[in-house]
Amino acid sequence: MKPWITHHKTTIYDQPPWLKIELHQVELPDGQVIPDWPWVKTPDYINVVAEMEEGDFLCFRQLKYGLPHPTLALVGGYIEEGESPLATAQRELREETGCEAPVWIDLGHFLVAPNRGMAPGHRFLARQVHRGGAIIPDDLEEQEILYLNREVVRWALEG
Repeated sequence: MKPWITHHKTTIYDQPPWLKIELHQVELPDGQVIPDWPWVKTPDYINVVAEMEEGDFLCFRQLKYGLPHPTLALVGGYIEEGESPLATAQRELREETGCEAPVWIDLGHFLVAPNRGMAPGHRFLARQVHRGGAIIPDDLEEQEILYLNREVVRWALEG
């Protein structure tokens, strides 16, 4: 398989650090040139699947600006400059829940929309999570911490 080739990039919108939109001139493997392929850059972020010592999973019920109803969500946050994805995951778990974990498993790095460059995310599994301190509220959304057993998590994922 031959990769796409980027010939030129033009920034059409830039709001650091949250969003940058570019138009790329790209050449497909068959030689076809697309002059205005949209490309969206957003900051890298992390999500943490947090498994408590007792076996339940910690998550949030929260309302996001772009959604009309509350949803279930994982611990998450943006990676700060100079911070590793794992350090961000550990910091976000501590800040958002007051919890810590001795076991961390890297589940990989993914793009939500790889053809458009959007939302580079790093996923982690934190195991043996235990309460360790106070929550440091700094998010813009209201969050309710929930502890769900495996059956409820399975039902939520399938539903």
